[in-house]
Amino acid sequence: MKKKEKVLKVIEVLRKKFGKTKCALNYTTPFELLVAVILSAQCTDARVNIVAEKMFKEVNTPEGFSALPIERIEELIRSTGFYRNKAKNIKRCSEQLISKYNGQVPQKMEELVKLAGVGRKTANVVRAEIWGVADGITVDTHVKRLSNLIGFVKENDVLKIERELMKIVPKKDWIDFSHYLILQGRDKCIARRPKCQECEIVEYCMTGINRKNSSFNS
Repeated sequence: MKKKEKVLKVIEVLRKKFGKTKCALNYTTPFELLVAVILSAQCTDARVNIVAEKMFKEVNTPEGFSALPIERIEELIRSTGFYRNKAKNIKRCSEQLISKYNGQVPQKMEELVKLAGVGRKTANVVRAEIWGVADGITVDTHVKRLSNLIGFVKENDVLKIERELMKIVPKKDWIDFSHYLILQGRDKCIARRPKCQECEIVEYCMTGINRKNSSFNS
């Protein structure tokens, strides 16, 4: 089966399973989502939601974070990991939004990626979630792992993975595709304990088929 055919089959199965999808991060404004995605690096969405819910009650605007001492931001986000770098990025990003965009999150990709702590992944998430725009495919750890396991790509570099996926995934499905692989990665294709025998897309995943057959023959 060609990659494009396999992608369509995987999307079809996962769409039936998960239906309409949305970002797992909780937010009420574009800026809150931007901060939440910055915090999500090397951290679970569940942990980010816990931290963000408490933090956003105290401060949730660029003006607020810009005025807040860096030490206080570090204290608020400490449990998300890499908190010093994240705090620095959040404060600097807030200052940039105030000075360049009147405190508003810009919509253009080229403007977003110039903000502190914002790369293509973060910009893709924000543009897809807030404005429904897909410039590319969000590649997080789940998308990277499942894309390699299934056989869509053979790459470790996230930018190369994104470019390869954009060639085989229909543009209309770019947003959903990321959500589906993330959800499947959490539900069945768990990194340390994959449930291949229960996986709905195992027939399209050579790694999964091998694991499944191996367990049957053991």
